[in-house]
Amino acid sequence: MTTASDPWQGHDFAVLFTVLIAGMGALAGLTVYLFSRFTRQARLRSTPSRTWRDVSLAAVTAGIALYLWGCLHLLFLEDQEQAEECEHRRPDGIPALVGLRGDFVPLRLVCEASNGRDYAVVIPDYVNPSIAVLMLLALLSATASVVLQRKQRTTTATTRKKG
Repeated sequence: MTTASDPWQGHDFAVLFTVLIAGMGALAGLTVYLFSRFTRQARLRSTPSRTWRDVSLAAVTAGIALYLWGCLHLLFLEDQEQAEECEHRRPDGIPALVGLRGDFVPLRLVCEASNGRDYAVVIPDYVNPSIAVLMLLALLSATASVVLQRKQRTTTATTRKKG
């Protein structure tokens, strides 16, 4: 959030560093889990519901990796370098810059111009749209997993009642 006292606020380093550390832990844990799904035992117990669950977790893992990649672009830039990047990438027709702000969702560094037009810099353009698509894939896959799991439970319960 930009304040009148300091309109040149990027991302808070402590928060950014915490996000990176927590994200790396989550990424490592999910990666280990997903690789464990390739063992012979896991493949023998595979069901469509479990497969869709794993597709969902793979999409989440890829989304976390992309988010962390974007965070790394921010981590090594000092405040002065961020302001210089805003100035360097200023589009034609944009008057003087009056500030910058850092947003975590979506991940971006926004340069604010005096005419009210804002533009993002530093974070690669593909990061946020890719994360959005991956999270949609994760949601759809998780939904498919739940539907298939419920269908399997219903079928199993019906079979037991008949037997």
